[in-house]
Amino acid sequence: MRQRIAAYGLCRDGDGRVLLVRAAPSTHLAGQWFLPGGGLGFGENPEDGLAREFVEETGLTVRAAALRTVLSDVSVLPSQVRVHTVRLIYLVSLFDGEPRAEIAGSTDDVRWVSSNLLATLPVADYARRALSAFA
Repeated sequence: MRQRIAAYGLCRDGDGRVLLVRAAPSTHLAGQWFLPGGGLGFGENPEDGLAREFVEETGLTVRAAALRTVLSDVSVLPSQVRVHTVRLIYLVSLFDGEPRAEIAGSTDDVRWVSSNLLATLPVADYARRALSAFA
């Protein structure tokens, strides 16, 4: 059993589309879409971790974020290890840059997704929960 603390950002553009990233084929979540973000390092400030993950996964520099909710879930990895993840969900209100996919990382695509397209994508459960809370 493991516990993981992670920070994720819910970011919308001027057209109301949400920014999502797709899990790379090398991960156990391959093909699923989720909010940009990820695990925090030991002693890492959550806002700093969110900014670091955002740049890594999207190429965007986060300028401002506010904590909106905390989600918790338990999953089982392919190795049969049970992981309890506590997810800090931030509303990202300001950002700089142009989205670009991560190279050789845990994600392989990034895009602005409309609500119509969102319904057709394989979106991770926690991301759907976060998005529905702020629809």
